[in-house]
Amino acid sequence: MITFDKPGKNNSEECVRLAAERAKELGLKEVVVATNVGDTAFLALKYFEGFKIIAVTHHAGFKKPFQCEMHEEERAKLESKGVTVLTTSHALSGAERSIRKKYQGIYPLEIIADTLRLFGQGTKVCVEIAIMAADAGLLSGKEIMTLGGTGKGADTAIVLSPVNQRDLLDLKIHEIVCKPRL
Repeated sequence: MITFDKPGKNNSEECVRLAAERAKELGLKEVVVATNVGDTAFLALKYFEGFKIIAVTHHAGFKKPFQCEMHEEERAKLESKGVTVLTTSHALSGAERSIRKKYQGIYPLEIIADTLRLFGQGTKVCVEIAIMAADAGLLSGKEIMTLGGTGKGADTAIVLSPVNQRDLLDLKIHEIVCKPRL
């Protein structure tokens, strides 16, 4: 496992390169990448040639109600290059966040998310986007490479066996390729 001194987008290219190298060694065929505006997905295109690439964005309304962060032009460019772009509710917050905001307290999905954050924000993101892609019917069910990050860009790469949200606690993390040292 490679550790980066600091989290953030300054690690993106190295993270994606390391992830692609390891995915090829393992014979993986699918990669799921967190990307808000498309930058990390474009990096994935550079390194993951021949892979099924799924780019998962923040849900619409994450920053502004009813609006997506990724511009339609960027989505169209990615899709024209064969990338599947998925914009959907976050698997580890969703409606529970609304309940917490209105009534306070802590709820099971938030506890799971916070537990994953013990390994870094990118670890939580990697697990979450795998579930989101699985729930959208975009994965085969075989081991995949996932890329997530802290804030912007990619700083974490994980090999895991994805599951649908209903089977969340059966998800298996096989290895952490890289992550920031926190």
